[in-house]
Amino acid sequence: EIGIGHHVGHATKEPVMVLKSCIGNRSLGWDLLPPGSAQYEYEGRIYPGYKESPDAWDKGTDPVPIGWYAGMQYDGDVARAKKVLDELGTYYPGATRYEVAGFFWWQGDKDRYNAAHASKYEENLVRLIQQLRKDFDAPKANFVIATLGQTEKGATGNDGKILDAMFAVDGESAKYPEFKGNVATVYSHPLSKGGASNGHYDGNAETFMNIGEAMGKAMVELLKD
Repeated sequence: EIGIGHHVGHATKEPVMVLKSCIGNRSLGWDLLPPGSAQYEYEGRIYPGYKESPDAWDKGTDPVPIGWYAGMQYDGDVARAKKVLDELGTYYPGATRYEVAGFFWWQGDKDRYNAAHASKYEENLVRLIQQLRKDFDAPKANFVIATLGQTEKGATGNDGKILDAMFAVDGESAKYPEFKGNVATVYSHPLSKGGASNGHYDGNAETFMNIGEAMGKAMVELLKD
């Protein structure tokens, strides 16, 4: 967020506030599943739709709910962010109003360990972008994504599916016309100094700064548009 703020803060005369919601071991296909996501079948297993539980069950059997549901992390993150915005003056002294100008997304590690989640990553990512804009009443908010640092272009398997999904939603891909000029994907592999997402890139500060700055620059270009 330091790298992000460095670029975004110099691109506008308005004050910039960055709200960060970050916790490990969360997948877009389960914990962060956005509202509107439907139940589906994958290789004989049923995977939950939004607010359903558990995370999967065998076809033909009745699901036994657990103490977590699909989208629970999404709901919590949105609620906590809205609470901060509702009490804006507490967190940004003197501020009386705000505009949600954009979102940043650097995620995907947990999804790469689950073939079903990886297969649905693109669909879920599209819905996530649409739903966040709706939930924050920000239909024109830009969206910047960063790929997982260890995944190279041309990768196969679950990692490749997630990478391809992230590039598919980039407005320049033309696959989703509604995202043209307002969604951008940063290829982070050349910016990473080693390690992988599951090991927090060996805690290398340069990796995090490089990727943050690249995401900030991408957001500035979208804001110009």
